[in-house]
This record gives sequence, structure tokens and C-alpha cells, in this order.
Amino acid sequence: MNRRSTTARSRRLRKGFVAGFAGLLASSVLVGCGGDATGNEKAIKDDGSVDLSQVTLIVGDQKGTSAQALLKAAGLDDTPYKIQWQEFTSGPPLLEALNAGSVHVGMVGNTPPIFAAAAKGQFKMVQAVSYTGKGDAILVPKDSPIESVADLSGKDVAVAEGSSANYNLLAQLDKAGVKYSDINVQNLQPADALAAFTSGHLDAWAVWDPFTSQAVISEGARVLADGNDLVNGYNFQVASDAAIDDKATHAALSDYLKRITEAQLWAGQHRDEWSQVWAEQTGLTPDITLAAAKQRPVSVVAIDQSVIDSEQQMADTFVANGLIPDDVNVADYFSDAFNDVTTDAEASGG
Repeated sequence: MNRRSTTARSRRLRKGFVAGFAGLLASSVLVGCGGDATGNEKAIKDDGSVDLSQVTLIVGDQKGTSAQALLKAAGLDDTPYKIQWQEFTSGPPLLEALNAGSVHVGMVGNTPPIFAAAAKGQFKMVQAVSYTGKGDAILVPKDSPIESVADLSGKDVAVAEGSSANYNLLAQLDKAGVKYSDINVQNLQPADALAAFTSGHLDAWAVWDPFTSQAVISEGARVLADGNDLVNGYNFQVASDAAIDDKATHAALSDYLKRITEAQLWAGQHRDEWSQVWAEQTGLTPDITLAAAKQRPVSVVAIDQSVIDSEQQMADTFVANGLIPDDVNVADYFSDAFNDVTTDAEASGG
């Protein structure tokens, strides 16, 4: 297959990805009954108070971030409600499940909510932390002749489209004066991308930690560029509108956001201990998870106009590059209703 046909195929795949994301979320609205129920209706007592012991909070988790392991490691998994965990490969499928009513809340990077907003999802970003952009990187094989982002023009580059790595890739290309359409994008989830990368089928791979550290330490990959000082490094807890609006689920959600914020801060302060637990959860070696933890200094960020403006700039960049078809007003997908909860968690010191 020649480069021209490969590029044309990549463009078709990108269009299909955007349309597919929108289609999945649109169908999810129907399947999820428009978010009219959360399954926790029986937790409301006759006097209107909430019996948290009768609440089940369904939390979407990613193997690479391991919220379940994080709560346990920090000693914060003794919730007065039941948590039902569902694992996903990355943010986009987690958001699809959330919109379908299969998940109440979950953590994603800075980019998946933008694509979900473009697809008219029913959710809000309710908590934010910044890990900086150092763990978001573009990798090349150790013996690659590629020396700069500008050299990626015409090359095969893997990325999970709609993920945080997708925006870092786009921002790096913009900075280098290369159009997104000038590279041959291979839309791959981390496991598939790693296999393709290590077998020599890719020129470069845009990904996030701990996969960045895994490729560098285990495969000798070289970091071509990272997102430090270029991308905002935000991670968001994203909750469905139905979960926020339901009294019982809202109560559990408020408690969970406080706990997960404290756990995130704890991990930043106890990197050695956290890396051991993270390794057990992911199957990665402790040296990989420790390297990733060191690249992820965490800080709590209140949902405010500066956060909204940063995400809006990202959304506008995706639109300008044809990756999202229409303008997106990201402010409609934020809620500051839980800022006090996360502020209290930060004040407690994690």
C-alpha cells in the first residue's frame, strides 16, 4: 500500500472514529433510558434521607490508572456504600458506558470528555487534578532515525484517538508545523499499540503513563517529545447527569470524590508504596510503575473558568484540525457542585 492510499485510509478512519463515537453515545441515550434511573431508588428512606448502605456506586476504572487499587492502598476503600468496578482500556469506552447508564463515575484524561461532548453526551466533569503533561509522550524505537516531531510527516503513528495522547500528539505536531493529516494515524489502544510498536510496525507511538514508562524501560523506547509545559495534564472524574441528579447516588458520589481526591494526593506523597501496589494491579514491574509515579506529581484543581478555558482551547484545536466536526461549548459539561468536597480533601492533606 503506498503512502497516498495509506493517508487516505487514515483520514477515513478518523472520520469513522468521530462518527462512531457520536453514534455510540447517541444510541446510549436510548439504551440508558435517558438517565432516568440509577438503580439506587430504594436507598431513599421514608423521611427523605439516604441509607448509603443500600447504594451501589458503579465506578469505571482503567487498568493504567487503577482507582480501585489506589483507594485500597491509601486505606480509603471502607466505603459505607458498595462500589461495583468496571474496567476499561481507556477513556472513550468508559464514557460510552457512562452515557449508557452502565457507569456512574470514572476518571478520564483531558481529551475524552471533549469528544463525548461533541457527541452530545449526558455527563459533567466534576473533579479535576493535574498530573502535568510529562507522562504524555511521543515515543520512537531506540534505533529510529527520527530526531524531531517534524520528522513524523508521512510516518505511521499509533494513538488511541479521543484519548489524552491524541491531544498531545496534535499539539506537538502543531508546534512543529506539521498537520495532523500529514501523518498516517493508526488508531490503537495501548496493548495493541505496544505490540505493533515492539514488532517494528510503527514509526512512533503517542501514549500516556504508565505505558510511556513501560515502553522506555522494557523496550528501550526513546521519548521524542513529552507534554510537559505544552498540555494541561488534567484528569477528570466524570459523572453521568443521572448519577448527579439522583439523591442517593449523588450522596455516594460526593463521598467517593472526597476519597479518590485524598487517595490521589496520598499516592503523590507515597510514590514508593503506591508503585508497589500499582505494579500488582497492572502486572507491570515496580521499576516501571515507580518511574511513572515520579512523572505524575499531582495537584488538585478546582473546577473554575481557567480549567474550562483550557479545555475549550483544546476543543477548538480539534475542530480546527477536522477531528471534531462542529464547535463544542465545553462549559456545558462542567459542574463545580463538588468543589467543596475536593477542597476539603486537599485540606486534609491526602
